[in-house]
Amino acid sequence: MRGSFTSVMRLLLASVACVLGAAALTFAVDPLQLFRPSRLVAPFYSDDTRMQNAGLIRSQSFDTAFIGTSLAIHFRQSDIDRALGVRSLKLAMTGSNSRQQGFVLEQAIDRGARRVIWAMDDFSFVDAAGIEADPYLSVDLYRRTAKGIAAYLFSAPMAKESLFALLRSVPPLREPLSRAAPFLPVKFALSDVDDIYALPRDFDVARAYNAERTRAAFAYITDPVRSSFLGEGYERDAMIRHFERDAASLITRHPDVTFDVYFPPYSILQFVAMRDASPATLTIVTDLTARIAQRLTQLANVRLHDFRAIKAVTHDLNNYGDVIHHSPAVDAMVLKWLASREYRVDPKAPLASLEELKAQVEAYRVSQP
Repeated sequence: MRGSFTSVMRLLLASVACVLGAAALTFAVDPLQLFRPSRLVAPFYSDDTRMQNAGLIRSQSFDTAFIGTSLAIHFRQSDIDRALGVRSLKLAMTGSNSRQQGFVLEQAIDRGARRVIWAMDDFSFVDAAGIEADPYLSVDLYRRTAKGIAAYLFSAPMAKESLFALLRSVPPLREPLSRAAPFLPVKFALSDVDDIYALPRDFDVARAYNAERTRAAFAYITDPVRSSFLGEGYERDAMIRHFERDAASLITRHPDVTFDVYFPPYSILQFVAMRDASPATLTIVTDLTARIAQRLTQLANVRLHDFRAIKAVTHDLNNYGDVIHHSPAVDAMVLKWLASREYRVDPKAPLASLEELKAQVEAYRVSQP
């Protein structure tokens, strides 16, 4: 009996030692750079932006935060810096809602961001879980609460990432493991922060972005079997409330921060799809963005830019991979437009660009290939 008890105690102590050792390894390596910029090993980064952003905000030096959904995800920080003369931190998150964006921006502002560039998509204001209950974004990790730090340090996946990072720092293993990292079951595989969720430099743009794909996407979303999804989650009053709570409130709380907010240049087919298959959704979108334009143009620390009615871009379907996601060439145009302020919304005529867009949508006729 005593021997069994001793064996159990030894096993228990060995288990505790393993857990504490793994936690100590994670703390020392700190793959997320949550406690300090990486020094023990070379830094590597993850495309899991909801998690990675918590570490970037803590470890990177920046004066400008860039945020949005998948429409902003492929921008490179180096391009933003060069075009706008800033030191940026890209915090875009695919499929993110306004609660997530507002929360992450608040953390970045608290860490010193004096300028925000915000790609404001209408669908980010659909209803979502409260930020404290969000299953996809750990507020405790961002806030570095005891709960968040414990979950990080005692995470088996983080211990695995830490061990791999340590092995990768051994000179004979560095090059082969770095080359193999993108193909291995590890999250922290990117050696350059500029590459986080950016398209590879040798990416075949013409194959991914062309009129054929854009028209196919339009046909898909307007098919009667699926067209109801165009309006899923779109409820006018709720979306306006979310805008006020997550965006307008954040902006007014930080009058010393400059906000460059822009409406991304969706293809014209996004709005035509709503016009033809879900007209009520189109009305909600135009009502919502009218409210946003009227509200933001009255705030002294906001510059609102509307890129949705730039016909030379939005009517050229070769610029898109579906009805909303635009090519890297359009990314470059967006940065140029932000720098020149060519399409800044005039506070004296906040709805002028929206009215132009509505006229374009009404007049557009879908041509068959």
